[in-house]
Amino acid sequence: MTIEKAGLYTRNGTQVPLQGVEVTGELLGGHARVRVRQRYRNEEYQPVEAIYTFPLPSDATLSAFSMTCAGRRIEGVVREREEAFRTYDDAVTAGHGAALLDEERRNVFTAQVGNLLPYEETVVEVEFLQAVTAEEGSVRWMLPTLVAPRYIPGATTGDRTGHGSEEPTAQVPDADRITPPVGNVHYGLRMDLLVDLGREVVVESPSHAITTTREEGTRVRVGFSRGEVSLDRDLVLSLRSPDSSAVFTPLVTHRKGEGGPGTFALTVVPDLLALASAPPKQEVVFVVDVSGSMAGESLPQAQAALRLCLRHLREGDRFNVIAFENRFQSFQPEPVPFTQRTLEEADRWVAALNADGGTELLAPMRAAVQAAPDGVIVLLTDGQVGNEAEILRAVLEARKTARVYSFGIGTNVSDVLLRDMAKQTGGDVEFIHPGERIDDKVVAQFSRALAPRVTELEVHFDGVECAELAPAELPPLVDGVPWTLLGRYASPGTGTVTLRGRSGQEPFSLTVRVDLPAVSDRPAVEKLWAAERIRGWEAAQLVGRRAESMKQRIVELAVAHQIVTRYTSFVVVEERKGDRRNSGQAKTRVIPVDAPAGWAMFGAQKEEDAALGGAVPRRGRMAARGAMPPPSAAAPAPGARPLIQVRRITPPGRAPAQSAPSMDADGGTTDWMIMRSERREQGKADAMKKKRQKGGILSNFFGGGQSPDSLKEAELEESDAYRDEAPAAEGGVDTGAESLLSRQLANGLWEGTGEGSEPVRQARATALALLTLLREGITSSHPLHGAQVKKAVEALLSLAASLSGDAQVAELALGVAWLAAAGPRTRGRIEQAAKPLAGLNGRLGNEVALREHVDTLAAR
Repeated sequence: MTIEKAGLYTRNGTQVPLQGVEVTGELLGGHARVRVRQRYRNEEYQPVEAIYTFPLPSDATLSAFSMTCAGRRIEGVVREREEAFRTYDDAVTAGHGAALLDEERRNVFTAQVGNLLPYEETVVEVEFLQAVTAEEGSVRWMLPTLVAPRYIPGATTGDRTGHGSEEPTAQVPDADRITPPVGNVHYGLRMDLLVDLGREVVVESPSHAITTTREEGTRVRVGFSRGEVSLDRDLVLSLRSPDSSAVFTPLVTHRKGEGGPGTFALTVVPDLLALASAPPKQEVVFVVDVSGSMAGESLPQAQAALRLCLRHLREGDRFNVIAFENRFQSFQPEPVPFTQRTLEEADRWVAALNADGGTELLAPMRAAVQAAPDGVIVLLTDGQVGNEAEILRAVLEARKTARVYSFGIGTNVSDVLLRDMAKQTGGDVEFIHPGERIDDKVVAQFSRALAPRVTELEVHFDGVECAELAPAELPPLVDGVPWTLLGRYASPGTGTVTLRGRSGQEPFSLTVRVDLPAVSDRPAVEKLWAAERIRGWEAAQLVGRRAESMKQRIVELAVAHQIVTRYTSFVVVEERKGDRRNSGQAKTRVIPVDAPAGWAMFGAQKEEDAALGGAVPRRGRMAARGAMPPPSAAAPAPGARPLIQVRRITPPGRAPAQSAPSMDADGGTTDWMIMRSERREQGKADAMKKKRQKGGILSNFFGGGQSPDSLKEAELEESDAYRDEAPAAEGGVDTGAESLLSRQLANGLWEGTGEGSEPVRQARATALALLTLLREGITSSHPLHGAQVKKAVEALLSLAASLSGDAQVAELALGVAWLAAAGPRTRGRIEQAAKPLAGLNGRLGNEVALREHVDTLAAR
């Protein structure tokens, strides 16, 4: 299929004018500048208006909008939202060409392109900016590609203002603006990105097969191996530098030099290791999404991540697990101590979870925060809900100091809610795409949750005058996590910025030298600053006259810096004359979107999958949406109804769920689709059996572990047959090592026998276990088993003080721990603990000598 031949007809024979989407731009050291081009061509004999709802990253700042037709490019301007719509509507009514870009949510936008002339091509381009920072040399960049169907709770109410497939409800009043119809889409996505972080990088993708071409210097050009791909999953790029140092510029500025204010962005990576002490006992509640949209690949990803999370708890921590769909259920009535017994019980409970039902996130999140108001909440979900604001309010009202850490699972995560909960509770968020190794993300997330942090931050300037800071409420400093402050400066100068706060009960201070120049050309910084200021104002949630005043302030700043917000929109008008001016009313054509990859509610096989050998895409089961409101009796807007028929299959042994009917594409009523046949269920069981045979106990336990390379090749990752025959995980180990790992205790150690106290026996047994794993090449950086090794190393460090009576066991334990630990900071802590041990002096840091020493100790 080529993009010139791409096209789509609805079931009534109407052609869809969107021909394809292309993403171009640059990922640079400080920021990303990306352009999304939508190419339209009207193949009808009459003018049409195209309406396309599409996503962009929630932290993106829209910086430009243009329309090119008849060989002429016209730049858009930002105006107050209603004024922009009137400008667009007046132009279209008068027969001119026009395009409008509205923000529906921070990550959902609608483009309207009016009076597309017969057989004429029009290109609409959206440009956005993003701040780009790196942690230990690695950057992860994600571009969403479709607005996936969402669970819409609440009773139908209000009038339609959009063309979505859902009606407005009391809980989601804009449901008709965020639910584009789903169809058998044939238009696709192309990519041409330039990556230049100022040093050599390795560019990889867990989501797509890509090609990379090295250009002059450190520039790398990235595209899709297949040229064009489906818009059915997030595009994810991982940019990894062989140099582990940070790849961003600590201070970036912009000032025109005409006496006006300058803008700065200051980024620091705090090293708080010296503040680290024995971490306090935690109370952790895991909230896992088991709704129908998690069927397919998402639920196994969530289960594997949850099991890894459990293994990072420490004895003495308290935990619980809540699983939710239309209703929620708990592992235990209240949080319980983390022990070997409760770990094994939780493993069995998590393994029995199935995906079914709607995404009723409000009640379980409220229950989780009420159960641990000062603890840690870990949410695993695909985030596809419509009532994000209501859920966020409930969490903030119920918490005291609880922090929310989220894992966005799957191919099309709606990230606004996850990012907002993380930001407003002092937590964090990670996104796990199918094909990505999850253990490093889980380790990183839990490390942040338990890492030293500085709160109650204040910022002070000396020698320079800075104001209008963003964010206005400073987030905490977390060990090793980039922290950015934006602001304005009236005059150039050199001075210092001092951050003061508290780490527990101890005061903290960090001073950074800054040079604010008279002239600097980085205009992206100014837009990023304005966008962050606006986000802070939007989060204020004022009411009454102050809310109206704040709205006006947002509009003024957005118009001044040409930024799209909930109150402002981009509009562009092409003045037409003669035959190019339409004298009639253009027909509205709503662009359907692709079915999300891996979602069971869309069972049709795609042409591109058939071209890959006829493999049927891997599908899960999408359940009835329970409280989904019935469609309005009034006829929906043109193109608003689903384009595919749906039906329900009730799982054996389960009573049919009750749900309101939904309209199919021909106006009839059918249930929401759950499409999984007995043959596919049997195929899944057979595949699991093969994985057990190939991967052993732990590979099955952690959900498989295919290598990214096997998932990339020709996009065969969606093929059941391909997965069944996939090779063992990269870096896999034999069943002997896996059997050894399966005997690790909840405290991270192994049970010991023989003489000596229990700490001595456990330390020796654990050292011997790690030594066995080392001989198999398994360290704390291992892609699958690194998390368990890291926990064992930490356990040995904690045990070191109890080994003072047996120097040989202490040397064996700390020597093996040093060899198993991949991180320099952990090795530094081991070196501190080993200072009293003469046998390790001079050997730590010399791997050959150390290995000989621990081998000798192990043989005694």
